Amino acid sequence: MDFLFGRKKTPAEMLRQNQRALNKAMRELDRERSRLEIQEKKIIADIKKMAKMNQMDSVKVMAKDLVRTRRHVKKFIMMKANIQAVSLRVQTLKSQDSMAQAMKGVTRAMQNMNRQLNLPQIQKIMMEFERQSEIMDMKEEMMGEAVDDAIADEGDEEETEAIVAQVLDELGIQMNEELSAIPTAQSTLKPADQNRQPQAALSDADADLQARLENLRRE
Repeated sequence: MDFLFGRKKTPAEMLRQNQRALNKAMRELDRERSRLEIQEKKIIADIKKMAKMNQMDSVKVMAKDLVRTRRHVKKFIMMKANIQAVSLRVQTLKSQDSMAQAMKGVTRAMQNMNRQLNLPQIQKIMMEFERQSEIMDMKEEMMGEAVDDAIADEGDEEETEAIVAQVLDELGIQMNEELSAIPTAQSTLKPADQNRQPQAALSDADADLQARLENLRRE
């Protein structure tokens, strides 16, 4: 029916269909074997019954029928074993087909990835990455050295300020002691000198006033 509509079955669909047919055949063989085994038990019971009745001709006929029945049961068992072997092969083919389909998909994906990969561009990117990494390492090293230098300068400056403060403290103590040893100007001045200074200041003021008066007269 599929060919009438122009649709062709895929290998996977054909394998599934054959697997279903094999399973159906094995079920039919099991049913037939079960029927023959029941018939075998019935024939054995009839043979015993006829033997008790001393019907030897009937016993011989039923014995031949029993042999044929047992032979058919054995054939059904062999047929089922063969069908199971074929079913196993079909299952193996189905698994191989699934693996082939998976590998086909993976191969297509790998082909697409290989087409998209540009080796020269990747090499260029890796070289640029390596160069930028080296630049970053150099900058980090320079920044580390600058930070170390800054920290070292701050430590030296603090130590220098401490030394200067200590020296100034010592000099301040010495200067205070020297200043306390110097006598004040008022204590060294004599009373006569104190009287002379106001007189000298008054004479200078008179001379200045006299000079201004002479200038006014000349005008």
